[in-house]
Amino acid sequence: MIDAHHHLWDLSAVFYPWLEEKSKKRFFGDPKPIQKDYLIHNFKKDCKSHGFKGSVHIQVGAKDALKEAMWIDGIAKNHPEWILKQVVFCDLTNPRLPVEIDTFEQLTSVAGVRQILSRAPGEEAGSILLDNLGSPVVFENLKTLSRRGFTFDLQLIPEVMKQAALLFDKVPELKVALCHAGSPHDRTREGILYWRKALTSISSLTNVTCKISGLGMFKHDWSVEDFRPLIEICLDQFGSKRCMFGSNFPVDSLYSDYNTLMSAIMTIVPKSYHEAIFEKTARKFYSI
Repeated sequence: MIDAHHHLWDLSAVFYPWLEEKSKKRFFGDPKPIQKDYLIHNFKKDCKSHGFKGSVHIQVGAKDALKEAMWIDGIAKNHPEWILKQVVFCDLTNPRLPVEIDTFEQLTSVAGVRQILSRAPGEEAGSILLDNLGSPVVFENLKTLSRRGFTFDLQLIPEVMKQAALLFDKVPELKVALCHAGSPHDRTREGILYWRKALTSISSLTNVTCKISGLGMFKHDWSVEDFRPLIEICLDQFGSKRCMFGSNFPVDSLYSDYNTLMSAIMTIVPKSYHEAIFEKTARKFYSI
């Protein structure tokens, strides 16, 4: 089994400005409980009882992206018993991105890159990218990623899905992972209907795979039934072969422990889909 979306951090090894900022609540809640080291042994303790033997680490806002990537690569090398791939940060608006990719290619754990388009309403840290989605530099960088065999993790909110879909439709050979099911932040009936309709613009692209992850970030006191319509819509639009599970730990540990999260997801996902959702889709997508 593969957890396709989680984070690790060592506050003495890598600097994460957002994580070390005190007394500031974020859209995903109060980060105070997770403002401490979360290392590979902590993660393995959380998930290994469920049969996980590998995972994909996703960049998480380090000040120095290369330093974070090298730290994760070291973990992968020092723990051969655990399959660890990683997705590193990139800036698609940077004309020198191909040079950075040259460096990342030297790290054997690197499978792909991520740049967040939008996290949540009011937290548009990716607005520079949003304003430049149609630029030739962004388009060429996406084509470069594809040629080099890198994947792209796409994190955005429903309000910009159609805009992003127009871009990624132009690079059908690039493997794209939609983080957190497209961040359905409005959990009212109307909000879910809006997200479902917007999601079709992304799910219609056959090169996009959906991550069933991070669903607690916009519904902290969640129950199984809160997740059910979201997961069922993802499975309906993408199918089991284009959906994969990610815990988003330790962020989602703010709302539940790993066992509770796994129980909820496994209850909703039909058993006939488990092998794909919890292993095969991730293995194929990230070439594990």
